[in-house]
Amino acid sequence: MILEFTKMNGAGNDFVMVDNRDGNLCLTKEQISGLCDRHRGIGADGLLAVEGTQELLRMRYYNADGGEAEMCGNGARCFARFASDLIGLDRGVLSFSTQAGIISAELLDEDRVQIRMSTPHSVQIAHSLQLLGQDREVHSLNTGVPHAVVFVDHLESVSVFEEGRALRLHQRFAPAGTNANFVQILAEGSLAIRTYERGVEDETLACGTGVVASALIHHLLTNAPSPVRVHVRGGDDLEVGFNLGNGHFTEVTLTGPADFVFDGSITL
Repeated sequence: MILEFTKMNGAGNDFVMVDNRDGNLCLTKEQISGLCDRHRGIGADGLLAVEGTQELLRMRYYNADGGEAEMCGNGARCFARFASDLIGLDRGVLSFSTQAGIISAELLDEDRVQIRMSTPHSVQIAHSLQLLGQDREVHSLNTGVPHAVVFVDHLESVSVFEEGRALRLHQRFAPAGTNANFVQILAEGSLAIRTYERGVEDETLACGTGVVASALIHHLLTNAPSPVRVHVRGGDDLEVGFNLGNGHFTEVTLTGPADFVFDGSITL
């Protein structure tokens, strides 16, 4: 079988994009993992499939290990641009469903997309956890997928793989686990972040839902105003907008790039 695909990236978070609106494509977990393999496949942090109809498209997201996840912020921006091309939408707003709820996306210019996130939930502030023999203050929030956030003084000195894996597998977040974010405050409303992603099982160059979780927790701790700018490992700056009323976040948006890399075909 020959699979036609498009490679995209959102702030360095890269994806294999496929059109499955006809429903004929049924990839196994092993096939998805193989496509995302950086040595024997195309190479990506995950695979995104466009399903559904033009009236309501559906985003299916699979991590590099082949497991399906509820949501991916950078992937949703790439999905919006890819799906818009498929249906012939040059500018404007596109809505689509995910396992985390309905997402709307606005194509702002040639490569920037703003997505309106589903409502964040399950916020927990300042719980103490043991990580590799040290007490760490950890915050957590679900922004479509679960995220843990640790603020640090020196981001470059963090062993993201070791500490992130310990946090991702911590019993507090069992059995599903969590994504792990390490965040340095550069100034009020300005952050730098490194993320260990569940399902990729390594540090990635960007994680959109992690950026949103970190920005919202930064606001809760410091009252930093919207929008919050977050510098990711891939070198881009993402922007998180939000409102907070009656203890609940609303109108949460994530703005950043969504770039086409190349089109191709591969034999499965």
